[in-house]
Amino acid sequence: MSEARARLLGTATGLFYAEGLHAVGIDRVIAEAKVTRATLYRHFPSKDDLIVAYLTQADQAIRARLEAMRAEDLGPDDVIRAVARSITDDIQRPGFRGCAFLNAAAEYPDPAHPVHRAVLEHREWFLGTLVELFTDLGKIDAEPAARHFVMLRDGAMAAGCLTDPEPICATFLRGVEGLLKYRSGLTAAATD
Repeated sequence: MSEARARLLGTATGLFYAEGLHAVGIDRVIAEAKVTRATLYRHFPSKDDLIVAYLTQADQAIRARLEAMRAEDLGPDDVIRAVARSITDDIQRPGFRGCAFLNAAAEYPDPAHPVHRAVLEHREWFLGTLVELFTDLGKIDAEPAARHFVMLRDGAMAAGCLTDPEPICATFLRGVEGLLKYRSGLTAAATD
């Protein structure tokens, strides 16, 4: 990645996350990144391309973190717990404004729009990864468990930027533990 492209993407990332996708104009990104309009359009033919690159970068960072967790010598239940703790760490960091993907979907509701498609691609991957983790636990209902986890996560991400994040995070982690315990009971009942 060229230095100018990295600066543009870094600047856009900070602005888009802090202020919103529609609220931040291209002129502002250009001014704060200290590049020319021609440089911006050489790297990103449109603002939509810049937004998709922002979301792609966020997606890649989350994928890398999750793969690092999976590479540790942990059981699938502990990987699920590590994913949950990573989410609560994000919620409690300064400047947290919710989930970048949910925020983008709210601003770009058209399912055919490239920004919305980037959001859906990330969410499908995340759900699929959780289905794999719950399947690795030997659970008979891995997909509903994964969907439940994603719903808990979405709620925690939304609530975590509206109020004190500490009780939100504690509630989310308690919910994940409940999911893991519930899943254990189903597996035991299925084998009896």
